Amino acid sequence: MRTNNSKVKNTIISVYFMLIVLAITFLFVFRTFTYNVANPMLLFIGIALGFALLFFLVHFVSKFFEYDSDGLKVVITNRGLLFSDKFNYREHILEFDKNELYAFKFKNYFFYKTLTFYLKNSKGKKTVETFNTTLVNRRKRRYIRQSLSKIIKANKKALQNNE
Repeated sequence: MRTNNSKVKNTIISVYFMLIVLAITFLFVFRTFTYNVANPMLLFIGIALGFALLFFLVHFVSKFFEYDSDGLKVVITNRGLLFSDKFNYREHILEFDKNELYAFKFKNYFFYKTLTFYLKNSKGKKTVETFNTTLVNRRKRRYIRQSLSKIIKANKKALQNNE
């Protein structure tokens, strides 16, 4: 199965655009607030920190996610949505054989969703890898869950047959 969240890129670009427009609007409206506030510099710093927090929250959450389980290997990719074609500074790729997967878990936080893979290689070494799935819609997360459950079920069946 192959899936990704490429359609969400335009939404994130729109959110960035709205944040920039809102920041410029607040800069022009700021003059009105300065006459009514005792300490206008404190108000400006508060507004600037609020916009910086919103900007970095959107930047942290907005990641491209791709899942590919066709073939003998599973490939999962996480990378930034903006400038990802030229700068792969936020890229995280995991490629593993299907028989290495022994568990997975979706975790839902307030603004952030993750998918954690628990892998065991042929030597018995266990590793844990986590990916950002915040912008993957619910239907695609359900398909990914079904695909991974099918892989784990096949691995358990193969392990029982070997014993």
